[in-house]
Amino acid sequence: MSDEKTTVGLFGFGGFGQLIAAHLAPHVALRIHDPYISVLGGVSLAEAAQCDVIILAVPVAEIRTICEDIAGFLRPGAVVVDVGSVKLAPIADMVECLPDHVQIVGTHPLFGPQSAAEGIAGHKLSLCPVRGEAWREIGIFLRRRLKLNVITCLPEDHDREAAMVQGLTHLIAKVMGDMGPLPTRMTTASFDLIARAVEMVKDDPPTVLNAIETANPFAAKVRETFFERAEVLRARFDV
Repeated sequence: MSDEKTTVGLFGFGGFGQLIAAHLAPHVALRIHDPYISVLGGVSLAEAAQCDVIILAVPVAEIRTICEDIAGFLRPGAVVVDVGSVKLAPIADMVECLPDHVQIVGTHPLFGPQSAAEGIAGHKLSLCPVRGEAWREIGIFLRRRLKLNVITCLPEDHDREAAMVQGLTHLIAKVMGDMGPLPTRMTTASFDLIARAVEMVKDDPPTVLNAIETANPFAAKVRETFFERAEVLRARFDV
């Protein structure tokens, strides 16, 4: 990853794919493939899949399909990395669908185009080693070159914490967003922080919320507990 000649095949050029491309372009040779978006200089699926490193910047629900599509093109020793909001499900799909001769690393950048609008340095990224030793070099690259705060963890530990960290944030943001425009004049510091959190996630595609709330096996329990506590408060005040 420290060699500028390293080739990186980026699958998916939506909002987050574009963020990845912007920050990786100075360091690697990018080959971008997206069947849904016209990309200037884009390449075929086969060409992108034959790179040294493959980044799957696609919705969690599409990980299995894209892995099946690229499996036959991957070179021995290549590294396949996902960037999904959930780790257990996509990693299981990658392990099952990708050939044994490739390495696998699960990652979850804990930021997005809105929260990283002024740069990614200092932001957190979860890194889950799965197969092979390439995760060590990737971690070094992310820390030293991109200045990210890398947190190495198990997929289960990631999903357990993300169920609350992201599950509740996106849930509350969705509810508040559906209530209409938020006040901007007479606000408190605490409300401004909540409004900022809503602003950061309100433009995320529906696939992100769906993955966070349905693909994470721990999210349902967190939602259940949250709504139970909310019902206790409602019963206290609805008298």
